[in-house]
Parts: sequence; structure tokens; C-alpha cells
Amino acid sequence: MFKFIKGHMETIAGVEVYPIISLLIFFIFFVLLFWWVLTANKEYIKGMEEIPLESENEQTL
Repeated sequence: MFKFIKGHMETIAGVEVYPIISLLIFFIFFVLLFWWVLTANKEYIKGMEEIPLESENEQTL
């Protein structure tokens, strides 16, 4: 199965750029996610942690 896919992909001009683009998107996403986690407001995180423990009457977010 992989032989057929590889054969078709080799005939497409400029196909080698797609893995590079997908790797960059993956890397940038996780760098931004890591940055957000480090700089997130601690009160917001604490409020999100407590949501599953609150009853329906107490939810304020």
C-alpha cells in the first residue's frame, strides 16, 4: 500500500515542502501552547480546576 502512495507522491512537483510545513505548524503550536501555560493567569487556572467539583448552583464561570 505504501508503495502506491509513495509512487504517486514522487510524481507531484514540490511535494517535499509539505512535511516541512506540517513540522513547522506542529512545532509552533506546541511552543505557543507551552508559552501560554507558563504565562497563564493562576487564578484562571485555579477556577478551571475547581469547575468539576462545584455543584450546579455554585458555578460562577
